[in-house]
Amino acid sequence: MQNSSLLPSRPKLILAAGLILLSVIIAALSLTNLKPEQMGSGTALIGGPFTMVNEKGETVTEKSFAGKYMLLFFGFTNCGDVCPTELQVMAAAFTEMGALSETITPIFVSIDPERDSPQVMADYVKNFHPRLQGLTGTPDQVAAFAKIYHIFYQKVPNPKNPADYEMDHSSILYLMGPDGKFIKHFTYTTDAKGLAEALKKVLQP
Repeated sequence: MQNSSLLPSRPKLILAAGLILLSVIIAALSLTNLKPEQMGSGTALIGGPFTMVNEKGETVTEKSFAGKYMLLFFGFTNCGDVCPTELQVMAAAFTEMGALSETITPIFVSIDPERDSPQVMADYVKNFHPRLQGLTGTPDQVAAFAKIYHIFYQKVPNPKNPADYEMDHSSILYLMGPDGKFIKHFTYTTDAKGLAEALKKVLQP
């Protein structure tokens, strides 16, 4: 179910559209511009140990998700267009997959800890999917988490209203395996049907 308050305003839609291409390019480069030792096994070194806080206020680490597939998207709750759109795609893909989607834990990771408290995340994620988890944390925890996933993000100030700043960020979905290792990534242009089919191929090779 979609909350009408989450629909993008025209100014934010224009800003988001102007940033999407830059975000995708930067994210793609971050996946390919890795050091030789990171590519030695033929697999991008994405993911690793982390400590965050979920929407219930509980501390979670990579061990909290051991044995589970994870589908992660990084964004922020004040995002005007990109984040709600991608979360809607994720939810629609899970609907398309039916019971098979229950083997994957959907996760929304905030890159705006200044505004995205656990309570804010809890109120936000329930608008998209009942199993969607929201992770936030201290600025240092978020920065460390974003780093191991090669996520680019930065604050875009609003001179007229400092509290209403935007966040520019990579717009990529990451699928991680039950062993915590990177399996596949999906760009912002992937639609719900394409995402569902790709996930099915991983789960039912």
